[in-house]
Amino acid sequence: MGFISRGFRGKRRDTASSSRLPPGQYVVTDYPVLSAGPTPRIPLSEWTFVLEGEIDQPKKWTWEEFRKLPTEQVTKDIHCVTKWSKFDTVWTGVSIDTILDGVETAAEYTVQFSYGGYTTNLIPHLYFWKSAKWIRGIRLVNEDQPGFWEVNGYNNYGDPWREQRYWGD
Repeated sequence: MGFISRGFRGKRRDTASSSRLPPGQYVVTDYPVLSAGPTPRIPLSEWTFVLEGEIDQPKKWTWEEFRKLPTEQVTKDIHCVTKWSKFDTVWTGVSIDTILDGVETAAEYTVQFSYGGYTTNLIPHLYFWKSAKWIRGIRLVNEDQPGFWEVNGYNNYGDPWREQRYWGD
């Protein structure tokens, strides 16, 4: 018997609203939590978050200071490069507007970096791999810098509506 049966046609395309479901995606009700490496274990007494790069004065927060920042809740659809989408995912956190409050910069790009070495050049509304877990800072930069997955073959931009999954898409 072969690895794939003759009747296998892959996942069916969902009939969800095409205004919310990018081409080639299917809807799930739960999603896997994947990582590029082991989960970092950082004692809260050692945890910091920094804003650095093309700014006059870097900013740094301890865990206690960061937890005191105002938070907001947003509901967004997420789309994974492995072709699943999850609608109405609720997220709570500190807004980038709060982090950048009072910062003067000419930088047009950001690189997020995480405990464990993961990096990503994040732009909103892109495939889910562009999100960073265990983030420890944001670097403001003048030129786009590909992150971990981008230097390993994933599309530098990653627009789910254009199916930009890998280099050359």
